[in-house]
Amino acid sequence: MSERAVSWGRAGWVVTLATAIASAACGGADREVERGPAASAATTQPRFDGAAAYELVVRQVAFGPRVPGTRGHRAMASWMEEYLSERADTLILQRFSHVTLAGDTLPLVNFLARFRPSAPPPLLLLAHWDTRPISDQAARPEDREKPVPGANDGASGTAILLELADMLRQVPPPRGVDVLLVDGEDYGDFAVGHDVFMGSRYFASHLPEGYAPEYGVLLDMVGDRDLDVYVEGNSNELAPEVVDRVWSVAQRLGFSDIFHRRVGHTINDDHIPLNEAGIPTINVIDFDFPYWHTPEDTPDKVSASSLGVVGAVVTRLVYRGR
Repeated sequence: MSERAVSWGRAGWVVTLATAIASAACGGADREVERGPAASAATTQPRFDGAAAYELVVRQVAFGPRVPGTRGHRAMASWMEEYLSERADTLILQRFSHVTLAGDTLPLVNFLARFRPSAPPPLLLLAHWDTRPISDQAARPEDREKPVPGANDGASGTAILLELADMLRQVPPPRGVDVLLVDGEDYGDFAVGHDVFMGSRYFASHLPEGYAPEYGVLLDMVGDRDLDVYVEGNSNELAPEVVDRVWSVAQRLGFSDIFHRRVGHTINDDHIPLNEAGIPTINVIDFDFPYWHTPEDTPDKVSASSLGVVGAVVTRLVYRGR
């Protein structure tokens, strides 16, 4: 992830049906269901399983770099389509292509997994699932042409949302929830804004008819073993009410030492196109990650505990709202 810009092509939609959600313990393997005093009689709130999310990070990295146009990208797209189609009530695939500044045509696909789509307005949760083709921040010049493994930058947010999708299959949410996994975020030149955040820009300009989520939360680089999440500057400017909601939930869950209520970096990311499309969306990100855009962005730099913290915040938003 980093600064982004974009172009896009034609949409292809595939809709499949499935079922709804499972519970999980924040760092353990056992799944359990929690009923808190704030939950209504009709609402069951599961616990998020950080260990299961970590295994999904490992699974993604095992495909190899998920760079558009590569074997690893195709393999993960195929696996993710099967995974989500077995869990979502409705799965929409937006297939499109993008011609890069260099003249290459990239095949791209966004996944929109919908849970209780007839209960609007939904909560929109998103992450990018692609990885970067070059390690431009690598310390050694000889490493800079290597692709980024993307354990944190790409796989961490995706893993949380994939685990959440499994939870939603077995414990249906009290509201509509949309899980959006966008492609082509991390491909090009962020300094000049070419060939980057392609999937989110495409989605923002090809919304389903009448689509109007209440708000959106982007998860990017949320698995750092030393997790510190500061308010992102554009989020604070464009959707302050969503920042207040998310940080209040983190505080209620006892994560004030991780979710800091002051502005850190200001970053152009996948939330910008959604705000431009009228969907108030914030970026939950720990940008102080020393392995960003390097070959060292590997699963050992990610922790189940960090994934569990962010997953717990998202779970609370889904099942209780605050």
